[in-house]
Amino acid sequence: MSQDKHLHSNDPFLGREAEKYDNPVPSREHLLEVIKGFTTPVNRDQLFEVLGLRSDEEYEGLRRRLRAMERDGQLIFTRRQCYALPERLDLVKGTVIGHRDGFGFLRPEGKGNREDWLLPHHQMKQVMHGDFILVQPAGTDKRGRKEARVVRVLEERKGQIVGRYFVENGMGFVVPDDSRLSQDIVIPQDERKGARMGNVVVVEIFQRPTRQHNPVGRVVEVLGENMAPGMEIEIAVRTHDIPHEWPQDVEKQIKSFTEQVPEEAKKGRVDLRDLPLVTIDGEDARDFDDAVFCEKKKSGGWRLWVAIADVSYYVRPDSALDKEAVNRGNSVYFPSQVIPMLPEVLSNGLCSLNPQVDRLCMVCEMTISEAGKLSGFKHYEAVMNSHARLTYTKVAAMLDGDQELRERYAPLVPHLEELNCMYKALKASREQRGAIEFETVETKFIFNAMRKIERIVPVERNDAHKIIEECMILANIASARFVEKAKEPALYRVHEAPGEERLTGFKDFLSEMGLTLEGGLEPSPTDYAKLAHLIAGRPDQELIQTMLLRSMKQAVYQADNSGHFGLALKQYAHFTSPIRRYPDLLLHRAIKYLIAKEEGRNTDRWTPTGGYHYSFDDMDVMGEQCSMTERRADDATRDVSDWLKCEYMQDHVGEVMEGTIANVTGFGFFVRLKELHIDGLVHISNLDNDYYNYDMVGQKLVGESSGRIFRLGDQVTVKVLSVNLDERMIDFELDGTTRKARGAGKTARNKAKKGRAVSGKDPEARQERMSVRQQLKRGAIPKGEGDKAPAGKRGEKATAGKRGGKGENPAKKKTKAEKVRKKKAQKGKPARAGKNKK
Repeated sequence: MSQDKHLHSNDPFLGREAEKYDNPVPSREHLLEVIKGFTTPVNRDQLFEVLGLRSDEEYEGLRRRLRAMERDGQLIFTRRQCYALPERLDLVKGTVIGHRDGFGFLRPEGKGNREDWLLPHHQMKQVMHGDFILVQPAGTDKRGRKEARVVRVLEERKGQIVGRYFVENGMGFVVPDDSRLSQDIVIPQDERKGARMGNVVVVEIFQRPTRQHNPVGRVVEVLGENMAPGMEIEIAVRTHDIPHEWPQDVEKQIKSFTEQVPEEAKKGRVDLRDLPLVTIDGEDARDFDDAVFCEKKKSGGWRLWVAIADVSYYVRPDSALDKEAVNRGNSVYFPSQVIPMLPEVLSNGLCSLNPQVDRLCMVCEMTISEAGKLSGFKHYEAVMNSHARLTYTKVAAMLDGDQELRERYAPLVPHLEELNCMYKALKASREQRGAIEFETVETKFIFNAMRKIERIVPVERNDAHKIIEECMILANIASARFVEKAKEPALYRVHEAPGEERLTGFKDFLSEMGLTLEGGLEPSPTDYAKLAHLIAGRPDQELIQTMLLRSMKQAVYQADNSGHFGLALKQYAHFTSPIRRYPDLLLHRAIKYLIAKEEGRNTDRWTPTGGYHYSFDDMDVMGEQCSMTERRADDATRDVSDWLKCEYMQDHVGEVMEGTIANVTGFGFFVRLKELHIDGLVHISNLDNDYYNYDMVGQKLVGESSGRIFRLGDQVTVKVLSVNLDERMIDFELDGTTRKARGAGKTARNKAKKGRAVSGKDPEARQERMSVRQQLKRGAIPKGEGDKAPAGKRGEKATAGKRGGKGENPAKKKTKAEKVRKKKAQKGKPARAGKNKK
């Protein structure tokens, strides 16, 4: 190979390295290029020679650089003490996704559609959910799944771990609340920070797991008793690493804000204070980021003003506020609490479009034809004064003819009626273009004074909700078109067409329901819209819509626009909620920059009122961050919702309720309760004696002897059997089921091997064999106060010479629960009911 081009003096990044070091070392980029030129792994001496290095200082610098690249996964140090590129050795980098049963998966790095790799139990012992690791292929398992072997942990999982503290046989440990972290964390006696039996605690790992022992950690915060009011939110916030405390530099910055908009800030803006803009939100809304006004045009059609809070004026790029807003990405709305993206002085104060006060805003003024088409638009900065704070309920009542409300808001009624007329035109246009209309049922928790759920009620969506929704969609469309036409970097809300695999499964499901989806393997939004219209009013409408949603991809934020499939739009972006979504704030900055550019007011990348010009690379990074924080918020709120539902159902154990089979699996089926919209599992062990064959395509379980069929969408009557708060699981049994114990002899084992689930085994018989930790976790032992334990069962004091003695590593001592886990892992978890309760 030609050596000259690989000399250190020819390193294209030599200047950059020289700025950092007195004796510059070869750059990482140059080293990678040099190693690529070798057909086999290369040792350090060979690199030293080919780079033309001479001194001992240069050799030491090269050694340190290579070690750093090895640590970061850029290079692999082989057993023969040579360096190689990971891709040459078929090594793959990715993130560990743990599973509650002890195994896990590697999600490969990158945007490609590469499938996940299986990490067996023994490989998961040395890594944790969330780790970024390097693996190599290790064949396939019995089911044909790719297996991987862990080579190195490149980056340890971030964030603390939340769980419950227990003591067993004198050893303290924490059972993580996140079931994907399947290893218990050993807590030495002097690291417990006063935690008592059953307390919810926050743990910090200081000794990583290995194949020989569990991770070891210290308690850094005791959150309190497991069932304390609001504990579910405290757990979710920490489990999902949601920022919830304001940094000191943010607290310092917001001290300069006043309660009123500075007069200086109002100068140079369009004055809309006399325009009767109004906010329309829910009864319990606290921040108002959008206001609307509509009037009829003399030439036909309508003129619509959508005014959005001007957050970008107060939150400037790279400020402390901005950095924290990026970190949070969005506000997180829990049922009884909100973690805002911005401090309250802005979200509920200066930026909120409260009634009868001046506020800065960004306006999208649009013209709409009588056919409901967007015919023109313009954006500008303005100052406004909301004329009223209306609610969806009040607006709907006024449009329905409520005389008392119409008289109270008489000056606004004509404009609200024009809004309604325009909405009907927009709705017709939406249907014409083929946007998918979902009518899913949402529920709301009503809490009592003790912050416990009193009841669960469905959320009513009236025409006022839909009016505002269409106005916001229209402003989002106009804003997306504006930045795309100007080729200004921004984030688009992208929703791609469904993938082939999910689509095929959905079509199979539809065929079982006697329905079809047109369009082959490339259905259009119109095809989906036709299906949604066809199922409207059916008893199983909600179920089919749920399956329809599962067939689709998740919407994300991207710098490259590829349209929004669900809304049947070529351009779509988020403009209307900058108080609670960071992508909207980015879009405001981009639009302000374009406005200032047209008027000659911009200074380089900045504008005087908060506009900013980002690069496309900036937007790529921001898109990934905002998509991640959105998923993080969804996961956290789902966890809290599941917890609250389980807590609510604890008071209904033994009650009989009506429901619909919402999901069928090989181990049973999930039933969604009609009135409460809560899901619970009817496990096969709770069905009448029989062998059940699982039909994945037909989404049904078929009894081999009885011929009884349990199919997706069937109406059933169930009894609430049990609730497990720790596992977020609710168990049902069919009302009137008679179970007789069936032996688990050779015949049963053979049936299980053939993929048939066996019913009739009573899972409660296992309780005798459970460890104390397992029984505590499942609620089989009442929670005690402090660390007091029954004699001979558990306690702080260890028997001398048995556990926790001098010279022993407590992390190597397994709890009974760990032994059970290991035993199950080795057996591969048989499919027989009663032995495999999920």
